[in-house]
Amino acid sequence: MRIKLIWLLFLLPLSLLAQKIDNTVSFRNIEKDSYFRFHYDNDYFAATDENYTQGYNFELVLPSLEKNPINHLFFKPKDVSTKYGLSIEHIGFTPNNYASELIQIGDRPFAATIMLKGFTIATDTIRKTRMSQTFSLGLIGPAAFGKEMQVGIHEATGTKIPRGWDNQIKNDVIINYRIDFEKRVYRFNNLFGLQANASAQLGSLFTNVSVGINMQLGILNSAFTNPKNKNNFQVYLYGQPALNVIGYDASLQGGLFNNKSPYTISSHDLERFTAHYNYGLVLKTKTLYFEYTRSAITKEFKTGASAKWGGIRIGFTF
Repeated sequence: MRIKLIWLLFLLPLSLLAQKIDNTVSFRNIEKDSYFRFHYDNDYFAATDENYTQGYNFELVLPSLEKNPINHLFFKPKDVSTKYGLSIEHIGFTPNNYASELIQIGDRPFAATIMLKGFTIATDTIRKTRMSQTFSLGLIGPAAFGKEMQVGIHEATGTKIPRGWDNQIKNDVIINYRIDFEKRVYRFNNLFGLQANASAQLGSLFTNVSVGINMQLGILNSAFTNPKNKNNFQVYLYGQPALNVIGYDASLQGGLFNNKSPYTISSHDLERFTAHYNYGLVLKTKTLYFEYTRSAITKEFKTGASAKWGGIRIGFTF
């Protein structure tokens, strides 16, 4: 049964991704148990300014975070190597005509979220598997200060001022759980890697499931083994196509507990299947991490449009 599942995932031309910022996937592995990493997304990288418009994430991994009470909510596999982390994440969404004060009927609503995330990354070097779990607590709505951040950036850069944020998704609570499973399918020396993936999210922000593959090509170490002769310098390209089955998306439909948002996308207008593709370049030394990434996603609701964005990650170990 396990072999059939792996081959099914291998044959799918699409992979996992159902969140905008994903730090736990294996090709973003940092080999130390203590590190800090900053991630920043913006659709400016793709010469657009709509849909997923901006996001950032501050990520800290430390052995001492094993004591985080949130970790008691997670499954605890045996005989694995586990990393423990916390992150703060902010993401924002806008319609195409963000400079208008009017509600953009047929386009996506303005929305912003801010979250505190606790996560673990458990690697089984014998079975060559990796299980990541994330629990998120936060807010969607004006309390996430999406308006202030985007207006400030546009004022500083001299571009059109967003004026539609008064119509954004209203304040609501975010409680979300995510689990990711990754299995190494094939590896050729320290030059190529192919992994199968499956993930699921459940909560008041995103509820969805995903399956697929990701692959890397270049000079790289394996995130699933502890080789004696590791490359101190790594540089590689990665590709991560994605297929997601969507149950709920509060950035479009509004929060679960507050139905007073002035404009949302109705459930029957939601696209239940989305295709998503990430690709990029990673450069790593013993102490530094750098990544440039680009992303594209098919339309997420029936009257919407596809979207593109890019991002950078910078990290260091200690």
